[in-house]
Amino acid sequence: MPLTRINVGPIHPSTHGVLRFIVDLDGDTIEHIETHVGFLHRGVEKLCESRMYMQIPSYTEKLDYLAPLSWDDLYVNTVEKVLGLEVKETAKYARMVLLEFQRIASHLVFIGTLCNDMGQMFTLFMWTFRERDMVLKFLEDVSGGRMFYVNIRLTGLNRNLPADFKERAHALADILETKIQSYRDMTEGNPIFMERTKGVGRISQKDAIAHGISGHALRATGIAYDIRKANPYYEYSKMKFRVCTETGGDAYSRYKVRYNEIFESIKIIRQALDAMPDGDVLGMPIKLISPQAKPDIIVNNAELPKGEGIIYLVPDKQRPYRIYLRSGTYTNTAILEHMCKGIKYADLFTILGSMDLVAGDIDK
Repeated sequence: MPLTRINVGPIHPSTHGVLRFIVDLDGDTIEHIETHVGFLHRGVEKLCESRMYMQIPSYTEKLDYLAPLSWDDLYVNTVEKVLGLEVKETAKYARMVLLEFQRIASHLVFIGTLCNDMGQMFTLFMWTFRERDMVLKFLEDVSGGRMFYVNIRLTGLNRNLPADFKERAHALADILETKIQSYRDMTEGNPIFMERTKGVGRISQKDAIAHGISGHALRATGIAYDIRKANPYYEYSKMKFRVCTETGGDAYSRYKVRYNEIFESIKIIRQALDAMPDGDVLGMPIKLISPQAKPDIIVNNAELPKGEGIIYLVPDKQRPYRIYLRSGTYTNTAILEHMCKGIKYADLFTILGSMDLVAGDIDK
């Protein structure tokens, strides 16, 4: 019996951007899926190579547009390594607080859209965006921008912290913890959610390593790998938090890892706020930058909300000679063809939602 070919995307509400999948079906069983990317390709890396160093954060922020502060931070920290600059002590803690709030905001979108992709629990979708809005308002008051912040500067931040920064951050962490704990009844207490996610889209540890996946998809297979622990930056080595793992490797395990990570981020935020010394966090003003002793290449990585982000940078006078941005979302896309073979067509959107793909982070 001939297979039925269906085109999914590139304009589709459940592909999380302009992604396209060519799906071959035997009845409602997927026999083969082919992933097509590149519909949002903007040539960001080449644009970066024609811009001065501190003109680039506004480009890197547009990659993962649900967690723009994360790429902004990773890029600026890479330039700091090129120039041999030390981040101000207070700014290290401030950056950690802001990064963890950004991680929470990203994870909230993940939970809400996963439920929405499965066609249920629109209430939880609205709840997650309600809590996310609180985080965005806080980040807006700190940086001046609601969605794209461009707030990381060499050795610090673009603006000094508000006088009530610590008090507001603590209060926000308390609210988020209370609100998000109530999600469990809507997900794990929902038999439909459990049936639609448990055992769906399994990834083994062997396949996870072979395909080079990272982030929550890797940790959902039982591998406790988190850059904040494996290669700590800023003051993460002083923070007490656990690397959240699950062993099922399925959509439910990926959800569970992300859900638990929110509470670990809240722990980090509280510890960082308590340990943050007094002092200003203002970074260097934007100006022409020219490395004195050029290293051949700088490689820097960080645990971004959607996986391991890596920057390969070959420095030159005033601008990068070459730059390559390797996102966890892009590498996690590579395993879709393998994990979708033999599943039901309706489960495709559960898998896509559980992998938390963002087209801007895939296409550069």
